[in-house]
Amino acid sequence: MSTKNLNTAKCLIAYFSRAGNNYVGGTIVNLPVGNTEVIAKMIKEITGGDLFHIEAVHAYPKDYTETTDVAKEELRTSARPKLTGHLETMASYDRIFLGYPNWWGTMPMPVFTFLEEYDLAGKTIVSFCTHEGSGLGRSVADVRRTCPKSTVLEGLAIRGGDVKTARDEVAGWLRDIEMNAKK
Repeated sequence: MSTKNLNTAKCLIAYFSRAGNNYVGGTIVNLPVGNTEVIAKMIKEITGGDLFHIEAVHAYPKDYTETTDVAKEELRTSARPKLTGHLETMASYDRIFLGYPNWWGTMPMPVFTFLEEYDLAGKTIVSFCTHEGSGLGRSVADVRRTCPKSTVLEGLAIRGGDVKTARDEVAGWLRDIEMNAKK
C-alpha cells in the first residue's frame, strides 16, 4: 500500500447500477434507484469522495430477463460496451471504490470497459457489489487480473434486498479499511 493513508486519500466512487426491473428477494421488483447506486451514495456520504456513474451507451433492456440474456452474451463474448462518460481527472484519485451488481459471477461488462480505459497503476481499488446470493463471485479476482499494477483490497458484498438498511455495515467496512468518516 502507498504511504498515503486511506483516510487522507482522494477517493473516487465509480459504480455501475441498473434501476428498473431487478431481481430482489426472490421476485422481480421495479427499483427507482439501482441497489448499487444506493450503496455508492452511502460511501460518498461517509468518505466525501466523488461519484462517477458508469453507464453503457446502449442501455440495457427494461425487462429483467432480457437484461440477463444480454449480460450473459456480453460475458460470453468478452464485450466491452462503449461508455457514455469519461473521467479526465483520474490521475488525481488515489483510491477507487468500484461498485457493481454481480452479473453471472462477476462485474457487468461496462465495468471492465471502465477499468481498461484508464491507467490505474499504483492506485488502490476496493470493490463493492450488490447481489442476490452470489456475493462478490470472482469479481475481485477479475479486478486483480484486469489491473495487475493496482493494489486491490477485499471488497464488500451486500444483498440487494438489504441495501436500504446497510449504512452501518458500509460504515464498519470503511472503518475496517481505514476510511474514516469525513469530519
